[in-house]
Amino acid sequence: MRVLITGITGFAGSHLAEYILANHPDVRVFGFVRWRSRMDNIVHIQDKVELHEADIKDVISLKKALADIKPDRIFHLAAQSFVPASWRLPAETFAINAIGQINLFEALLSLKLNPKIHIAGSSEEYGHVNPDEVPMKETNPLRPLSPYAVSKVAQDLLAYQYFKSYGMKTVRTRGFNHTGPRRGDVFVTSNFAKQIAEIEKRKKEPVIHVGNLEAKRDFTDVRDIVRAYWLAAEKGEDGEVYNVGTGKAMAMKEMLDMLLALSKAKVKIKVDPERLRPSDVPILLSDSTKFVSLTGWKPQIPLEQTFKDLLNYWREKV
Repeated sequence: MRVLITGITGFAGSHLAEYILANHPDVRVFGFVRWRSRMDNIVHIQDKVELHEADIKDVISLKKALADIKPDRIFHLAAQSFVPASWRLPAETFAINAIGQINLFEALLSLKLNPKIHIAGSSEEYGHVNPDEVPMKETNPLRPLSPYAVSKVAQDLLAYQYFKSYGMKTVRTRGFNHTGPRRGDVFVTSNFAKQIAEIEKRKKEPVIHVGNLEAKRDFTDVRDIVRAYWLAAEKGEDGEVYNVGTGKAMAMKEMLDMLLALSKAKVKIKVDPERLRPSDVPILLSDSTKFVSLTGWKPQIPLEQTFKDLLNYWREKV
């Protein structure tokens, strides 16, 4: 089998490539890279994957790469995935996430290729959720509250539309929050961990800068999430959408406390207004019954282990 991962150099993409190489040795793994792609996340597996230069905003490059690869399965993970950046760059976020996916789909249609395609959506698509709608099911209304979330709704619905219009074999997941080693330092738990590691090494003052600590999120280890992605592509029904999460939500303050418990650093907590969003989602909590019933997937890595691995990752980096 020939598997293509868009966004292979990113956080989830690199973990997915690792998972496939470790568990499916008969699979050839391909990835898209751009000339400016940072290779840090895949340097340890670079000789085991086949990389093709392509940009999802450039349909010509997509056609050339796809014609060479002829994938049997695609995991579409390439995205502008940082919510706060989408407030500053709404058009760019939409160009990468929504228009980029259209480019990918149109390139496949023009080449008459019809692989199974996993579309990595987001729990941010649910946005404003009423108290009686928690935990969220796939049938819950989508009320996105950021440009990023709107772009992911567009990806989600485009995947459904191309399935209905062209018979494209798309399956969508709405992954709830996930973290772990190699998570970018702009993302909340990774940012906390990096700050703690820097304080331990006396590279910054003993103050943890935070945003909204009241928001509650359903966090899964990235290594469990990519296993879910594989199962979604393998067992998911064409045109369907599945929530993926633990079914447990914690406040950001609890997560910060868990990370601090792994360190002897004495710190103060300071709210940074720059880290507060124009509108925030109070709670994201998954009902993943549909996906679990279909695949038997369950998260295997406890959050305590995830945070330990994440903190150790930053201790080595800073």
